Amino acid sequence: MITKSAIADLPSPAPRSADPDALAAEIIERLTYSIGKDAKVAKPHDWLTATILVIRDRVIDRWMESTRQTYQTGGKRVYYLSLEFLIGRLTRDAVSNLEMLDEVRAALRSLGVDFDAVTGLEPDAALGNGGLGRLAACFMESMATVDVPAYGYGIRYVHGLFRQQMSDGWQVELPETWLANGNAWEFHRRESAYEIGFGGSVDSIGADGAGTQRCVWKPQERMMAVAYDTPVVGWRAKRVNTLRLWTAQPIDPILLDAFNAGDHIGALRESNKAEALARVLYPADQTPAGQELRLRQEYFFSSASLQDILRRHLQEHGDLRSLPDRAAIQLNDTHPAVSVAELMRLLIDIHRLDFDKAWDITQKTFSYTNHTLLPEALESWPVPLFERLLPRHMQLVYAINARILRQARQERGYDDEQIRAVSLIDEGGDRRVRMGNLAFVGSHSINGVSALHTELMKQTVFSNLHGLYPDRINNKTNGITPRRWLMQCNPGLFGLIRETIGDSFMDDAEALSALDAFARDAGFRSRFAEIKRDNKVRLANLVSRRMGIKLDPSAMFDIQIKRIHEYKRQLLNIIEAVALYDQIRSHPERDWVPRVKFLAGKAAPSYHNAKFIIKLANDVARVINNDPAVRGLLKIAFIPNYNVSLAEIMVPAADLSEQISTAGMEASGTGNMKFALNGALTIGTLDGANVEIRECVGEDNIIIFGMTAEQVAERRENGHEPRAIIETARELSQALTAISSGVFSPDDRDRYSDLVAGLYDHDWFMVAADFEAYAEAQRRVDALWVDEEAWYGRTILNTARVGWFSSDRTIRQYAKEIWKAGP
Repeated sequence: MITKSAIADLPSPAPRSADPDALAAEIIERLTYSIGKDAKVAKPHDWLTATILVIRDRVIDRWMESTRQTYQTGGKRVYYLSLEFLIGRLTRDAVSNLEMLDEVRAALRSLGVDFDAVTGLEPDAALGNGGLGRLAACFMESMATVDVPAYGYGIRYVHGLFRQQMSDGWQVELPETWLANGNAWEFHRRESAYEIGFGGSVDSIGADGAGTQRCVWKPQERMMAVAYDTPVVGWRAKRVNTLRLWTAQPIDPILLDAFNAGDHIGALRESNKAEALARVLYPADQTPAGQELRLRQEYFFSSASLQDILRRHLQEHGDLRSLPDRAAIQLNDTHPAVSVAELMRLLIDIHRLDFDKAWDITQKTFSYTNHTLLPEALESWPVPLFERLLPRHMQLVYAINARILRQARQERGYDDEQIRAVSLIDEGGDRRVRMGNLAFVGSHSINGVSALHTELMKQTVFSNLHGLYPDRINNKTNGITPRRWLMQCNPGLFGLIRETIGDSFMDDAEALSALDAFARDAGFRSRFAEIKRDNKVRLANLVSRRMGIKLDPSAMFDIQIKRIHEYKRQLLNIIEAVALYDQIRSHPERDWVPRVKFLAGKAAPSYHNAKFIIKLANDVARVINNDPAVRGLLKIAFIPNYNVSLAEIMVPAADLSEQISTAGMEASGTGNMKFALNGALTIGTLDGANVEIRECVGEDNIIIFGMTAEQVAERRENGHEPRAIIETARELSQALTAISSGVFSPDDRDRYSDLVAGLYDHDWFMVAADFEAYAEAQRRVDALWVDEEAWYGRTILNTARVGWFSSDRTIRQYAKEIWKAGP
């Protein structure tokens, strides 16, 4: 048997070569001995896998060294719990952060293989949907970059959200099959497996010597959570952290008695239950079964993650009382909020701590990031469902709630209305467990993700909890990793910047400010414009291949890419396109700016209006794109199946970035940061991080329109009359009449009557109220566009001045001010 001391005496492996010839030899070796293919018959996917395996070896060396260093120094670890990690393709990211891009390209070239072609075959990991998951991915990369020891915890979805296709303009949801051919980047950790229970009963076994009432939860159902690890490489591979994803497995994969009795389907019911849990991200929750599956998923990954964290802590430190000193657990939105009750259960029932000590440890260990001010997005669960599925946790929620409500009444003098607001149980209508409130009271820090969002949190959804705990809410404005969102997705611009100001911005994005002086340099502006055009040609070619639409790269590329939601106001964008279409046809004598409007994003399968907005975009595109009277001055393209890889092509190609959400409803946004970094001008409301982007880039270098958050709130409170607005706004009225009367839907003239009627009747998202300001802002954009020198001067200043929005800065703030972790 090999002892630990013997292992410690083993020499570390020699550093692996980055020489292209050595890399090529290793790729051939892996192709032969790991894949079993001769180079003469190898397919592109074989070359991809062989390349990943060679790169992975170098990642593993740094991964193990990072883990050893953390154990040796005893440093505090950060655990980031998120239901989404939208990590995209990993190969280019890893090669770039290892600083081996040129060498790997050369190695493959010597073998007659194109690096871009084979890495383009790698599927996007279907582990997220939108900004929440992409933020988690950027944060994981930045934690490794700034040397914060961290684990990300989530679910290893087999199918993820869904693959979006269009059928006659309608969104069709198909299974995503990203794992069909395996995943060479992941490692199955069968030793990291934990039992997860559901349902059953709770027995009281009396009080212990300290007077603490002891309970035993006896779950009716049990399954296993099994870990798969993926390495996350930081810039220059200074540190490699771990993304640990859980899959569900049955304890008994087949019930042999049932099978032998002829019930061949029923014999697999435990396997089917487990497999269903990790198959789909965000199963529709319009039915009781859908709600139950969502809650099961959230508890499943939260419990597995906490059991793993406690196991690691006890193994290293021996005493859970020191947990807050060695572990910081960040809850990314309300999805993992059940972790508060689960940690209490583990500390009290399994590790025999008393309630007061367990609550103290819990609050000091957890912190919570809020991502929304929409009450419906702050999850809540029906009490009967929660109690049936998690009976012990329901007891603990009531116990925590009793403590909070007594504190609110006795120490703060809260009245009944304030008590109802801070309670963990919503008593209005059907009684529900409020997960946002649970996350808030169970954490020592609650952060918003932009300055505006944080202030609105204090005033709206958490106003009474803020009064109860006035020191907990703080701001951590979101950021993006400049490695993926500049270096990798826009190599032309990255090379120009590096040639112009040197390499310092590669380690400190705020050093991009040195580009300020070059906004007035004609030679630099010309090269900047050439790179933008090359990126637009690449996007135009993609649209031509996928959709058969021919686009002119000299037109303005106007892009809105994000989850389809009414508050994000894709509808405002489409209605303005209809109004512009009418104007172009009515006034052919004017010098209209050629423009292509791009949209992309997915609508939740049960979100009726969002799916109609996608259909409307496609219907309007079909009419406008085929109307010879427009003379190609306006085109619209809704690109299906938006994901990270598509964003990496669209973002560098954008001239205009659409960030037009209803003010006060977008927590932050990160697309706005990506576009600005890549030299696009933003048109947007004073919402989310747009406020801070304006402060950074200057008022002259961003196009702001529309009502402020305060004005939106005032109008909603004092009465909003959209019908009067529409009837006095000629262009808006004509556009809505065209849409509602069937001009764009001749096959079904009433298709959009309800959608338009909603604008006349209530217009909760202020589409009509902001329309004229938006249309006027678009004409300002046109005026700027025709002055090429001024346009590129402004876009260069955007690139130069948004370095502060690096996720490295954000993570350093989290590490210093919340987690107390890292260097």
